[in-house]
This record gives sequence, structure tokens and C-alpha cells, in this order.
Amino acid sequence: QVQLVESGGVLVQPGGSLRLSCAASGSIFSIAVMGWYRQAPGKQRELVATITSDGSTDYADSVKGRFTISADNAKNTVYLEMNSLKPEDTAVYYCKSQLAMKGWSSFRNYWGQGTQVTISS
Repeated sequence: QVQLVESGGVLVQPGGSLRLSCAASGSIFSIAVMGWYRQAPGKQRELVATITSDGSTDYADSVKGRFTISADNAKNTVYLEMNSLKPEDTAVYYCKSQLAMKGWSSFRNYWGQGTQVTISS
């Protein structure tokens, strides 16, 4: 089995910074992509940022220049550094990983349980 566990979500004032972490554990053979998504109340889940195993990154336009995704491949962990936070960044942030388990040749997506980020004064 595979587990993704997020951490770091808290209440932050506008303009503040926050770092989220997501660690994948279990019988993992290979990770192709890890990423962060978010879902605000009443809205659909949306992509925030992704990073591939070779370090290529992609960001939603709304977070470019403010958020930075990075990964520690040895620890199967992905981070999201968030700066200049705005109230509209308030959401549950989910970690997603596209990976293959040991003994399996196919990749599939796994999700974490989510961590709440609230931006408010």
C-alpha cells in the first residue's frame, strides 16, 4: 500500500508565508510526478503546481512567482513554499503522486488526505 501524508497547513495572515510538505511512503518502486492541488469551498479542485522526477515544474498562473514546488527524491517528499499569500489562496491543499508500486509496471495516481490553509487577518 501507499500513503501520502501532507503537513504544514495553518492560519496565516495575508502577505505571509507557509511551507507545505507531503511524504509518500509504502511499497514504492518509482515516482513519476508529484504535485499540489487545492479546493476552495464551493469550487472545483484545481492544479497548483507539479514537479517531475527530473525536476521539471509547472504552475498555475495564479501562483506563478509566489509559490515554489520542490522535491527530495530520496525521501519521496514534495514541498510547496508559498509566499505573498492572499485570502483567495485559502483552500484545502492536496498532494498527488503518480507512481508505480513495487512489483507493478503501471503507474497510478494517489492522493493525500489534504491540509487546510487559511489566509485571513
